[in-house]
Amino acid sequence: MSTNNPHAPGLGLFEFYKSFAQFRDDPLNFMAALTRRHGHVVRFRGAWVTYQITHPSDIERVLQTNAQNYRKGRSFKRLVPITGNGLLVSDGDFWRRQRRLAQPAFQRQRLGTYAPAMTGATEQMLARWQTLAAAGTPFEVTQEMMRLTLHIIGLTVFGTDLTAAADAIARAQDVARAFSIRRLWQVVPTPLGLPTRRNREFRRAFGASERVILDMVNARRTGAVKSDDLLSRLVHATDEETGTGMTDEQLRAEAVTFLAAGHESTAAALAWLWYLLAQNPAAEERLHAELRQVLGGRAPTLQDLPQLPYTLMCIEEAMRLYPPAWAMSRTATGRDELGGYQIAPNSEILIPIYVTHRHPDFWPEPDKFDPERFAPAQTAAHPRFAYFPFGGGPRQCIGNNFALLEMQLIVAAVAQRYRLRLVPGHKVEADPSITLRPRNGVMVTLHEI
Repeated sequence: MSTNNPHAPGLGLFEFYKSFAQFRDDPLNFMAALTRRHGHVVRFRGAWVTYQITHPSDIERVLQTNAQNYRKGRSFKRLVPITGNGLLVSDGDFWRRQRRLAQPAFQRQRLGTYAPAMTGATEQMLARWQTLAAAGTPFEVTQEMMRLTLHIIGLTVFGTDLTAAADAIARAQDVARAFSIRRLWQVVPTPLGLPTRRNREFRRAFGASERVILDMVNARRTGAVKSDDLLSRLVHATDEETGTGMTDEQLRAEAVTFLAAGHESTAAALAWLWYLLAQNPAAEERLHAELRQVLGGRAPTLQDLPQLPYTLMCIEEAMRLYPPAWAMSRTATGRDELGGYQIAPNSEILIPIYVTHRHPDFWPEPDKFDPERFAPAQTAAHPRFAYFPFGGGPRQCIGNNFALLEMQLIVAAVAQRYRLRLVPGHKVEADPSITLRPRNGVMVTLHEI
């Protein structure tokens, strides 16, 4: 039912600009405070009119039931020069074609063939960890997860062991991440053609990674490399409707997206899980008990996963509390109504996933780590879109099943071998950059089970 008030409550132009520094520096708390103060639909006006929405029914309308009325948000378009026009940022018919071409490579039955590579890479890491465990050496687990997930992405997406290039890739992605964050928060983005220090630094990092990816694409096109990895499947994919495949530029854009999203987001989620398990010994012990009963000390396989429900519940609860993709945006193409308020065309819709995931209207004791929330009976009672770490609707993350498979295998392999204990005095807090990472990392020591 429509309200008589044409505008949702929120911030006027002056109040928004007065608060902008707080929004930029602490967006998680800023967006949560807006919802507590004004409700599930909050209007504010900066360079354009934005509506922040946090109620699952409104989120479902934007992402699924009326998704045709919403395109990718303005902020995402600023990333096109960085990521290319891949699935992350493209829209319309072009996006639909790219999605059709990529979708077969992410079918569940095909993803299962990557499980041995995922487990094998994890076992290699665990062998290296033996020295750290024996010496009681503290280390930063986010970086370890980054190295592991990059290794897995290299083997499964690119058919290449990227371990030797891990440091160079990490540096390039750090440059791209910092560059992207600055660009997203600029009222008027600096033209990339200007020869500024930051633009030059980005182009160097971008150019190096682009050459590596295009070399791999060319090797598959010419037949110099014959592989069943994801990149090969994309190179040889053809659109059923048009009979055409992806150009080199389209392949580069998708490869950049899979490389960044496919290892950084997963690594961040795993780092937060180790942090949460270390703080919740009862949940940690139940996880270990499940792994002892099902695996008995052997490496996990794809066939074991249905017998490890609590392992998955722990992962899901960690992504509820710390969703790697902590916010998303859309732009309304036509008029709509959300939460009883009229939404004009060209309005921006901000969806703070982090805020909905922790909202007390949908989650009792929302800041508590409780994997039981994701037991089947409780999951059925959750409002749809109260939990959506991979987005939802037609644009749900294409790699969601890949990521869940990878995380379950990693957690099962690691947690049956070690407890990870937090180093006393090391402060851990959320850093909402491109993904929600632990600022300053998570310092741990290993304790054999």
